[in-house]
Amino acid sequence: MAKAASRPTTIALNRRARFDYELGQRFEAGIALVGWELKSIRANQAQLTDSYVHVRDGEAWLLGAHFAPLQSASTHVEADPRRTRKLLLHAEEISRIFMAVQTKGQSCVATALYWKGRHVKCEVALGKGKRSQDKRAAIRERDWKREQARLAKQAVD
Repeated sequence: MAKAASRPTTIALNRRARFDYELGQRFEAGIALVGWELKSIRANQAQLTDSYVHVRDGEAWLLGAHFAPLQSASTHVEADPRRTRKLLLHAEEISRIFMAVQTKGQSCVATALYWKGRHVKCEVALGKGKRSQDKRAAIRERDWKREQARLAKQAVD
């Protein structure tokens, strides 16, 4: 009997990226981790705030992600929580990201970290930076939706 497809379980989200950028094309990338980082992820000690993707020498690298080392992790290894981690993408995807960042003035940011089966995947997206007036409009819209939900709840009660 075939194994049922499970939904990806979210480990960490980069909400700041959704606020600071107009996100466009998204890519699913594997991520090269060491043992203590995987233990840290299982303990929900991962953060993607301020993380971004840099393409260098035909390889994609995740910079700025923070995986807090656990006290119970290996003591003979010096853990660097903000080390640069390699992203596993197809060459065509790496070239597409590289060209977009170089020519269109876009950025590539990590938006989510999640489990897919037993593997950790990182969702990266191309984004164009928002201006401050766009951010104010997003805040205004979010507040209005919150107010609508509050009024709808009062009407039901």
